[in-house]
Amino acid sequence: MRRAPLGTAILLSLLAACDPGGQDVPDATPFAPTLDPKGEAVDGLIVGHRLMDANQPELALDAFTRAAGEQGLTGEVLFALGSANMALGRLGQAEPLLRRAIIDEPDWPEAWNNLGVLLIEKGETAEAVEILRRAYAMDNGESDAIRDNLRLALAKQENSVYGEGVDQDYILVRRGSGQYTIRSAPIDEAEQ
Repeated sequence: MRRAPLGTAILLSLLAACDPGGQDVPDATPFAPTLDPKGEAVDGLIVGHRLMDANQPELALDAFTRAAGEQGLTGEVLFALGSANMALGRLGQAEPLLRRAIIDEPDWPEAWNNLGVLLIEKGETAEAVEILRRAYAMDNGESDAIRDNLRLALAKQENSVYGEGVDQDYILVRRGSGQYTIRSAPIDEAEQ
């Protein structure tokens, strides 16, 4: 009696090995569709910018990395990668990317602005002021975000001489496509 179940198991395994596999899925099923080898992929930069707008910087970083693989490390891709890393708080990774972006695209005020914001966050106020001045001049003073960032950098530079003991917190606020503005962090009632 024991031989029948063992023999059946061996027979079934041999028959399963002969099965070509796969599924024949009719069109009206809940299964995922097959891939279209002729289909066009959506540009990783577009996907990444949409994910940044949706406050998903980690997923945006993945999309920007895919764009870097497809398009190479252009100034726009470097700017996008730097901005995503900056939004994730990875300032050490964002800085070289933004610096390379302004070398590749020296006339792009948004890249200069984001680098200035990053330097403010790192406490390098003097360099941040100069970079934000350059961004403001390139933009002809048309961007409110760049003007506000420059004002805050100048205020921080002036206050750093007089308020050495005062520790001010700033936060990055995303405005538009890849632009960041520095805002003073709200002071908790319990800290006062």
